[in-house]
Amino acid sequence: MAVVKGQYNLFNDLPPPADKPLKFKPADRPIWTENKAKLIERYLFYFVMVTKHGAYIDGFAGPQYCDREDAWAAKLVLESKPSYLRKFWLCEIDPKSIERLQTLVSGQPKISGRRVEIIDGDFNSNIAGLLASSDIGDRVATFCLLDQRTFECDWQTLVTLSQHRRDYKIELFYFLATGWIERSMSGLKDREILRKWWGRDDFEKLPGMGSFDRRQLFIQRMKDELGYKHVYPFPIYSKERGGRVLYHMIHASDHDEAPRLMNRAYRNALSERENLKRLQKDLKELWGDTGRGEKPIRT
Repeated sequence: MAVVKGQYNLFNDLPPPADKPLKFKPADRPIWTENKAKLIERYLFYFVMVTKHGAYIDGFAGPQYCDREDAWAAKLVLESKPSYLRKFWLCEIDPKSIERLQTLVSGQPKISGRRVEIIDGDFNSNIAGLLASSDIGDRVATFCLLDQRTFECDWQTLVTLSQHRRDYKIELFYFLATGWIERSMSGLKDREILRKWWGRDDFEKLPGMGSFDRRQLFIQRMKDELGYKHVYPFPIYSKERGGRVLYHMIHASDHDEAPRLMNRAYRNALSERENLKRLQKDLKELWGDTGRGEKPIRT
């Protein structure tokens, strides 16, 4: 693949086969938890620059900080430009968060062809009906954010999402509470919550595992049981606690270029956006000219 001198190509060369995982260099500027939403917004900016369309599902869409709207993923994604994402499902169970979402959505400008739905209630109970009533087919590029607090997202919900499409699976960005999960497990009296979250009866072995082994087991299950081709963890750090890893956002996709795209977003989330013409040229070099300068992928 030709690369213009002095220009960073969007994906460089293609990643190795799935059995030879990519190795990413540590980012120069670590992503703190307050900046997680910027990472999500930056990735979806790249996402739509490739697809020129898209659907977005947010399973836990309410704001996580009362006074930090710049850290609210749903807000940043809705307001991101260019506005190629056309279908949004913002799901939330908390009544106060529902009110915040309603205010957010009502304040957005009208965009032709865009549909934003707020889904009130338990995401785990609603996801099957949401997908059945949606028009998310095999050719609709779809990204699902699962930014739970700790154990709110049941494993069966991941199964439902992964099985909805016959072609490329719905892309997932999943929150794993690496930094406090063992403490939360030991203090949880209702073990049925853990069983549903883990999706198997052997969840009691998890507290005794090291954090690395536990994370890798989760990643391997997303590959083996959900069938995702590429699954990579992206660490999110604490600014106040000496920079330790608080949690990982786990990215699962079937598309070969998606891991490099997420890594680029991770490295650039806190920087100004790249020049749009340069970014478009990167895409044109990779996919060729189809009349609009890109060849859409189905993610």
